[in-house]
Parts: sequence; structure tokens; C-alpha cells
Amino acid sequence: MTSTPATSSDASSLAPSKKTRNARVAVSTFFFTNGVLYASMVPHYPGIKADLGLDNSTYGLAIAAYPAGAITLGLLAGWLIRRMSSALVSVVFSCVTAASLILVAMSGSFFLLVPLLFLAGGADALADVGQNAHGLRVQKEYGRSINNSFHAIWSIGAVSGSSLAALLITLDVPRTAHIIGVAVLAATLQFTAYRHRLPGSDTSVDEVELTDAADGATPNTAARRSVSPRTIFILAALVLLGVAGALIEDAGSSWAALYLGGSLGAAAGLATSGYIALVGAQFVGRLLGDPLVDRFGQRTIAYAGGALVLGGMSFALAFPSIPATIVGFGLAGFGSATLIPAAFQGADELPGLKPGTGLTVVSWLLRLGFLLSPPIVGLVADATSLRTGLLVLPLAGLVVLLTTGVLDNRKREDVFARQ
Repeated sequence: MTSTPATSSDASSLAPSKKTRNARVAVSTFFFTNGVLYASMVPHYPGIKADLGLDNSTYGLAIAAYPAGAITLGLLAGWLIRRMSSALVSVVFSCVTAASLILVAMSGSFFLLVPLLFLAGGADALADVGQNAHGLRVQKEYGRSINNSFHAIWSIGAVSGSSLAALLITLDVPRTAHIIGVAVLAATLQFTAYRHRLPGSDTSVDEVELTDAADGATPNTAARRSVSPRTIFILAALVLLGVAGALIEDAGSSWAALYLGGSLGAAAGLATSGYIALVGAQFVGRLLGDPLVDRFGQRTIAYAGGALVLGGMSFALAFPSIPATIVGFGLAGFGSATLIPAAFQGADELPGLKPGTGLTVVSWLLRLGFLLSPPIVGLVADATSLRTGLLVLPLAGLVVLLTTGVLDNRKREDVFARQ
């Protein structure tokens, strides 16, 4: 569904309906529980690594199973959304993620851990595309940018989940009991929120094809004619932008605690601060992201974010200390706040693609960042040092600076007046 305001002033003056406001709360709940689930497991990774006796390289390969599952199963997202609806995809596969993470917490060997992380990652990817697709539907109903706020809610969930996990680890609460509690809570919230989703189905491929046929073209020829080389180039650049954002998030989740606790000697509770700083700063950046994007445009905000990532992590790695590293991860989180939302929105609005296709492709391929980062950083860390492996962060900032040119830089009144 899309809003069709006659002018930008009309769009800004029309208050969203109660149905739309309730749907925004529902999508926010989807994002919150998704963040809680993922971040509740992340602080347990060092414990799992120690329990299974894994070196850095093997640990990196094991953690890579999560994004490998996302990449393998993620391409089903568009097909599932067109048949189940985006909200239902989010709920069903969030519950599958929760169940998988319980089994991850219980796994007693590398050979059990890998397939369970693979399943959890695949389900998480499907839930992620579902919640983003439904969130973009709600944004169109609002007539202004709210997409970054959904990702801010994800960051709240991630901070809440990781902070609780750090506390429970300090109190020696068994991780299986912790993850079971989180999973039950997440499933309850998801099913409750589902009742307040936007009514009706997502725009289907069939509806688009019928429109093409009514205009005197066959569906296939219309699709081929509308997908230009420029569209493909922009989609590729959006994928790189998303991959950079994924690399930044993964470095925080997979390696921040190990770097602070191992290389810099931080205590176990303090070692989680790098990841908490990253997702906490992401939350602030995403909370501010919507008004800033409406005021300055996606491109300007993303470019400034890339500069923060590049500068902040370069300084932290050049002058290693616990405070500098925590600040560096915080700057990386703040700088990366709008990158993945911007890539998702840009892909969803590309002309000539079937509904859900651009979003699915970017969501699928950006997980290459999550797939490639753990084994690469692990191999570099074993060969040299983890500090050297974390150079992936400033490199990701550089990629952002090189790809932001494809983002839309229109202001709010220009964007929504054309929808």
C-alpha cells in the first residue's frame, strides 16, 4: 500500500490513522524482539568458544555458519512474503530463530554448533526481510521517514539483550536457562504484535503483472524493458553499502568482547562494553536518523557516518586502550546507524523490479559481510593479531564513502510528494 498525498504539505498535515499507528507499534515489536534474540546469544560466544576449546580460526568458521544460513535461505524471503505476507514471515521465522538459539546454547560440540547456527541464521534472515518489508509499508502510510526508528528499536533490543546477558554471565546463570527465557518472551511478543499488523496482503507479483498487461505489454517484456543497466549498477552499490554496514555490526558482535578481554586485558563484564557501545550508539544514531534524513537526505547522512567509522576505528586501533576501543566501537555504531536502513529503502524503491525483489537481494547479499568477516578476521588474528584483523572496520568505513553516491539525497517533501 502507498499513500498518495497531493502535495508535500498535505502529506505532513495528515495524521496517521489509529490502524497505522498500531501497525507501527507492531513493527517496532518485531524489530525489538529480533534485536533481543540475536544480542542475547552474542555475549555467550566467548563462553561457547572456551567450552568447546576452539581456536580463533575454528571459532570464526563456526560463527560464519550463522550468515551462511542467512545467505542460503534468505533468497526465499521474497517468495514467502508474496505468499504468507511480510508480517507472518516475521513472526513465524522469529520463532524458528528462537528455538534454534536454544539448541545453540545447549550444543556440546563444534559439529552440532555449526548446523544449529546455520538454521538460526537462515530463520533470522527471513524474519529480518519480513519485518523490514512490513516496516516500509507502514512508512508509506505515514508519509514521512520512520524506517530508521524501527532499526533504533532493534538497537534497543540488542542493548537490552546484551546487557542482560552480561549481567547473567557475571551471576553465573546457565546460558541455556537464559536463552529459553528470552525465546519464550520473544515468541509471546511477536504473536501479540501480529494482531496489530497492517491489514491486507503485501503487493503481489500478480498485481504488478496485471498492471503491465493492462498497459499493453506482457509481464516478462515489461520487466526486461524496465530493468536498466543503471538499476543493476545502483543495486550492486547498495549491496556493497549493506555489506559494509554488516561488517561493522559483525565486528562488534563477534570480536569486540574477545579483543577487549584478550588483547587488552579487560575484565569479563567490561569486555562486553565494546559491543554494548556499538549497538547503544547505533540506537542513538537511528533515533536521530529519520529527522536528519528528512532534513539533509540519505546520501549526506550516510557519507558523514562512513567518515565517523573510518576515523573512529582508525584512531582506536592506532592507539589501543580499553577506553579508546570502547569509544571507537561507539563511533562505528553511530556512524553505521543509517547504512543498512538506507540500503534496504533504496533497494525497495528501485524501478523495474518485482515487489520485494530489491529488498530481498540486498538483504541476502549484505549478509556476505556477516559470512566473510568472522573467518577472515579469525585467520588474520591467528596469523598476526586480532588488532590487525579488526582493520576490517576502517576498511568498511572507506567502502561507505565510496558507495554513498547512489543514495537518494532528496528531502522529505520531495520523496513523499512523489509516492
